Amino acid sequence: MNITELREHLCATYPDLCPLFSIEFGDGVISVDPDRLLEAAGNLRDLGFDRLSVVTAVDRPTHFELVYRLYARSMSAAVFIKCNVDRDSPRVHSLAGLWPAALWQERETFDMFGIVFDGHPDLRRILLPDDWEGYPLRKDYEDETVIRRPDYI
Repeated sequence: MNITELREHLCATYPDLCPLFSIEFGDGVISVDPDRLLEAAGNLRDLGFDRLSVVTAVDRPTHFELVYRLYARSMSAAVFIKCNVDRDSPRVHSLAGLWPAALWQERETFDMFGIVFDGHPDLRRILLPDDWEGYPLRKDYEDETVIRRPDYI
């Protein structure tokens, strides 16, 4: 199924998601508000997106952008869900109840960015020690042992 057919299928099945759908660099992208993330993800799962392959975040100047990549084996199609969360209080509902693959990836995103996934059954650090201070993938992270290159700021 190509991206245009996927968009038509999505719009026919879930008309409320249709205005949120765009095509970026040849990939389908659904941009949702944090309070609609769980609903939109559930609709996509019901539509046939049975595999969650990526959960990550991007540190933007004013917010964090959560990025999820979903794949539907029956349609041989992939789509991204993007969700902007507040930088000062980054919280969003966990998708682990829909796709168990989110369990570890949400923990990693929490560990590196400090984004809280409400409803996650075991949200704790996964890569760093429990007493680690800060979130290393945030652009405002400070560590005196790290020498920053000017092009990384």
